[in-house]
Amino acid sequence: MNDEIDIEDAAPWLLLFIIIAGGVLRILLLDKNGLWLDETYSIWMAKQSIGDMLQWIVKIDQHPPLYYFLLHFWTVMNGDSPYFARLFSVVFGTATIPIIYLIGKRMSGIVMGLAAAAILAFSTFNIYFAQEARMYTLLMFNASVAILALVRLLTDPRSSKPMGSQFREYVHAWRTSRHEEPVVINGLNLTDATRNQRGFRGWIFRHRWLPIQSVETDLAWVAFILFSALTLYSHNTAVFFAIAINIFVLGLMSFQKVSKSSLQPAFQAPSFANWVKAQVGLFLLWSPWIYFFIKQASVVYQRFWIPDATWDGVVQLLKSFIYPSEGIPVNLAKGIWILFVVVLALGLVNFRKRISQVVFLAVLVAIPIFGELFVGIWRPIFSGRTLIWLTIPLFLLLAAGVAQFRFRILVFFMLGCLVTINFFSTSDYFRFFQNEDWNTAARTVAGKAENDDLVLFNSNFIEIPFNYYIETFETHQYLRLEKRGLPLDLIDDGVLEPVMTAEDVPGLIALLKGRERVFLVYSHESYTDPLGLIPQTLASQMTLSRETEFNGGKVQLYVTP
Repeated sequence: MNDEIDIEDAAPWLLLFIIIAGGVLRILLLDKNGLWLDETYSIWMAKQSIGDMLQWIVKIDQHPPLYYFLLHFWTVMNGDSPYFARLFSVVFGTATIPIIYLIGKRMSGIVMGLAAAAILAFSTFNIYFAQEARMYTLLMFNASVAILALVRLLTDPRSSKPMGSQFREYVHAWRTSRHEEPVVINGLNLTDATRNQRGFRGWIFRHRWLPIQSVETDLAWVAFILFSALTLYSHNTAVFFAIAINIFVLGLMSFQKVSKSSLQPAFQAPSFANWVKAQVGLFLLWSPWIYFFIKQASVVYQRFWIPDATWDGVVQLLKSFIYPSEGIPVNLAKGIWILFVVVLALGLVNFRKRISQVVFLAVLVAIPIFGELFVGIWRPIFSGRTLIWLTIPLFLLLAAGVAQFRFRILVFFMLGCLVTINFFSTSDYFRFFQNEDWNTAARTVAGKAENDDLVLFNSNFIEIPFNYYIETFETHQYLRLEKRGLPLDLIDDGVLEPVMTAEDVPGLIALLKGRERVFLVYSHESYTDPLGLIPQTLASQMTLSRETEFNGGKVQLYVTP
């Protein structure tokens, strides 16, 4: 039995081991760190009714509703503790591992599929976001299924046949009753009488049930349309995913039309009519959100927190996708990056006779990056978390490099090196990473507060994580606190993170009149109070009695002299 057969036989067990390992790494120490601002916002949004949730999403958010909808039902069933809120992301992060295996297997075989799955399972970047109660692993999962369906269509000659023809043939065969000749032996009729029965068994028997393979191309079209739409409903920047796949497929169609080469590319474009139908279906599914997408985009255009992108930032982002090398000796980092570059180069060699596939992966990476950079001319939106699904084509290229080795012992050795490098990086993440510590902020206030004390927030957004943790103290200590965001309160005014200006100072002074004790929870001040007007005003009216710093900000107690 040769090596190929050995790996093929062992592939299901190897994949199962990789999935379990990836799942364990994603669930390990899941609630070690407290929830940070955006995570508590996810939970706060999920706890709203569906109607209120939609209103808040349109009013103050920059994301589509799918993640919040799903998290709403998840928290109803499992609660909103940090562990279970993050477990929702773990599920999608782990579920992506077998999907990338199927993509790699479809493109180049089992070895590439297993290598891609292993690289994803131990990816520090993906483990980090799988442990965050945000929509990024959902975005990656939906994009990965859409890519799998597209790869399936690009490698299936039947994708050029009219879309839906397989379904029609299946329904026609299903409606055609079985014909069975009577079987008579020694005067006895041995024909199965099930077909003449009434009820469910008779109904099953009377129909012709074709194998699922007879409709798999049409099923791939449905999966591609559906999960492309779900990708768009996972994050607004997924519009670059739709743009990228259209650029590649339409470019492949044009190339095949003008090319006179006798060699057929590894990917074959579907028919233009089918592609148009697919895009129409995708547009119809996404159309209910288009108006709100434009409205959210206009708000981002006016003001957004992401800083200007730089080319060095782009390079560092691509490096973080593959291997975050911060905090290790320079010489060791150079050696590791030489290894990764060699494997990527081998991946290009692997695709030398399948140029269309490497172009496909390159387009999936390049178009979203340049798209976000282009939009950044007007308002910066370039962020690694929104591009998390780019790790799929990058890991596939790395996996192709691993699969390029002729001897299986070298395949396992090289894959072991890449996995080990990421494993140590992941262990550093578990040991050293610290999240914003809103539990300490809430505990500090609860330990010093008296009933009816005023708690101010320089960013009305940070009232959400504070409330998440102070709620327990308010319940058990019967503590009553008045909370206000500055210059406007999020809950009362529905304005997200307004900037404190000199014109707002008189209103703050009026708010302080008659107060003997005031707490200030101060965080993210560079965005909402860049001039430091809030602590300056408080210091001019009251005396700073106590200050406690926590990871992410500080709590100050002001008292009347």
